[in-house]
Amino acid sequence: MASKTVQTELFAVAQGCPECGGTLDSSGRETHCENCGLVTEQDQLDHGPEWRTYNREEQKRTGAPRTATRHDRGLSTNIGSAKSADISPRRRRRLARQRRLDGRSKYSSKRDRNLAHGLGEVRRIASALSESRSVKERASTLFREAQDADLLIGRSIEGGAAAAVYASCRCNGLVTMETVAGVARCSDSHIWNCYRTFLVELELSIPVSLPVDWVARICSDLPLDVAPEVRQRALELAERATESAEVNGRPDGVGAGALYLAGQESDIRLTQATISEPLDLHPETIRQWFQQIEEHIVD
Repeated sequence: MASKTVQTELFAVAQGCPECGGTLDSSGRETHCENCGLVTEQDQLDHGPEWRTYNREEQKRTGAPRTATRHDRGLSTNIGSAKSADISPRRRRRLARQRRLDGRSKYSSKRDRNLAHGLGEVRRIASALSESRSVKERASTLFREAQDADLLIGRSIEGGAAAAVYASCRCNGLVTMETVAGVARCSDSHIWNCYRTFLVELELSIPVSLPVDWVARICSDLPLDVAPEVRQRALELAERATESAEVNGRPDGVGAGALYLAGQESDIRLTQATISEPLDLHPETIRQWFQQIEEHIVD
């Protein structure tokens, strides 16, 4: 169809202007006569390439996809740095000034600037924890909803970003507050304060973690291989501890205590320090839950 249209246009140009017989020019979006200016064709189809080249190796038909991790959904552009030696100092200063003004024009208000700072902190924390893109997207959306609900007024942006990442990680897997606080730029109290506010005001449905889930997580993070019978015994003890009324507490500690007790029963050297290292727990915590499981669960 495109080749037929091109042939028709070439035939019309060869025929000349219908008014004065002059030469027709079809180099632009319309075909017009060079002598009298008569427009014979308009709104022509662009038969050129529709892709855009961002580098030498890859060609794309569209730009970058929209993302919730940017305050402008990733629709803005940046003026790159001039690294070429052929640019004069005057033009280099001009590009630096344009780059500075372009950066300021991206934020229409202080609220947008705070949103950009918070989403940048969300990306930094999620990257430090080696979380997936879905966790970053969910945490960014949660931080944006918290700002729209005015939940960050009187609270630090860093605490809100860390709380959003922690809530997103809780929805997608297992993580401790100590792990998130270790890479955040605020204290644990700030993160807990923002996290509790998000839970109540945004009505988040955070799944409850069980000791059974932490047993599998600990076994996968240990530097040594855990025998299948030890893991099965630890899962059994953790499940019985969950159903028991005497053993009730933090699930990571109960799971670690169940794994330590299972190793002791099988004569496998699993020290409390080795189990506590991937969880960032104190060995005293594991010892406490190990003693309670041994007292109330083991027959």
